[in-house]
Amino acid sequence: MKKLLMATAAAALTAGTAFAGGHAKEVKLGVLFGFTGPIESLAPAMGAGAELAMEEVTKSGKLLDSATVTPVRADTGCIDNGLAVANGEKLVAEGVNGIIGGDCSGVTGAILQNVAIPNGMVMISPSATSPGLSSMEDNGLFFRTSPSDAREGQVMAEILKERGINSIALTYTNNDYGKGLADAIKTSFEEVGGEVTIVTAHEDGKGDYSAEVGALASAGGDILVVAGYLDQGGLGIIQGALDSGAFETFGLPGGMIGDTLPQNVGPDLDGSFGQIAGSDSKGAEIFAEMAKERGFDGTSAYASESYDAAALFLLAMQAANSTNPADYVGKILDVANAPGEPINPGELGKALEILAAGGEIDYQGATGVELIGPGESAGSYREIEVKDGKNETLRFR
Repeated sequence: MKKLLMATAAAALTAGTAFAGGHAKEVKLGVLFGFTGPIESLAPAMGAGAELAMEEVTKSGKLLDSATVTPVRADTGCIDNGLAVANGEKLVAEGVNGIIGGDCSGVTGAILQNVAIPNGMVMISPSATSPGLSSMEDNGLFFRTSPSDAREGQVMAEILKERGINSIALTYTNNDYGKGLADAIKTSFEEVGGEVTIVTAHEDGKGDYSAEVGALASAGGDILVVAGYLDQGGLGIIQGALDSGAFETFGLPGGMIGDTLPQNVGPDLDGSFGQIAGSDSKGAEIFAEMAKERGFDGTSAYASESYDAAALFLLAMQAANSTNPADYVGKILDVANAPGEPINPGELGKALEILAAGGEIDYQGATGVELIGPGESAGSYREIEVKDGKNETLRFR
C-alpha cells in the first residue's frame, strides 16, 4: 500500500489536476454480485443496499461538482469465474470508476487478479470473506466491508462451546470460501477442546447428496456444521441429512443464513443456529429503517455491508477531489477510520460537505465500519437461531 501511495503522489505531481476544467458529471459504480447462482436470494437486497447509498449521494448534490452516481449491475454467478471476469471486464469497458464486489470469495479473487490489477481498478467487496484474500497480492486495490472468515471461525467455536457441543461433523462447499471457512472453524473449535469427526467437501448443483450425507453420518457428531450456500449444496446437504435421520441440528455459518433456508427446509430447521457478520450499532438501526422505507430488508445478509462499500467509494472520491482510482484509493482508509466526525447512514451529504471543506470524517455507516490490516473489516457478528421458521437474532459478538 505504501509503495502505491507514493506512486500515486508522484503521478499527481506530474499530471497536475486530474479533472482540469471540471469534474465528470456522472460517476459510475459497478455492482458485481451473484444475481444468479447459489446466493441469488441474497443479491437483490445487496444490490439495493449499494444503490441506496448512491441515490442518497446523488440527491444531496454534494459530490464533486454535483455529480450524479449511476449503478451498473453485472452478474458473477457467485461461483462462475469465467462469467465474473468477463462481466468485470465489461464494467471497466463501460467506464466504471470503481467496482462494488465481487460477492463470493473465489470469483472475487479471479476478478482482482484478472480485471482490477491489470486495469488499476479499485474493488470493495461486501461479502467475500475468505482468509486467503487477506494475503493475496492486490497492489493495494482491494478492500472489504465484511470480516475475514478467520474471525468467524473463532466466533463459531465460542458459540458451539457455550451450547455444550463437544463434537461436530463439518462439510464445506468445494471452493476458496468453503475451504477457508472450514479450516478456520476446525482450528478454532479444536483450540477450545472440541472434536471434529470429519471434514469433507461437497459440490454445488448436485441433485443427490446421499453419498456425502452417508459419510458424515458414519463419522457422527453432536451436530452437522454446513459451510456452504443456502440456495444450493448447503440446502441439499441439510435436506438429505434430515430425510435420512443422520442429523437433527445444524450449525449455520454466514453463507447459510438468509430467509430462504428456513422457508425451504421447514419446521425441521428450528433449533439450528449460527452467525453472520452484523452490527447492533446505531447506524445499523438507521439503515434498517431506511431500507424498509425503500421496500427491501436491510437486515438481509450483506445488504448493510453493500451500502457501506458504495459509501466508502464516494466519500474517498470526495476526499481526493477525483473519481480516478489511482487518486482516491489512498483515501479509503482515511474516511473509514478515526479521527473525524462520526458518520451514519443518511448522513452522506453531511460527510461530503465536511470533506469538501477539508475536514475529516470517521465513517461508521451501517456496520460500525473500521478497516484494519490490508483494508478489511474488524467486524462484529450477529448470532442467530432458527425459531418458528425464521432466523431470530440472539445477540451480537
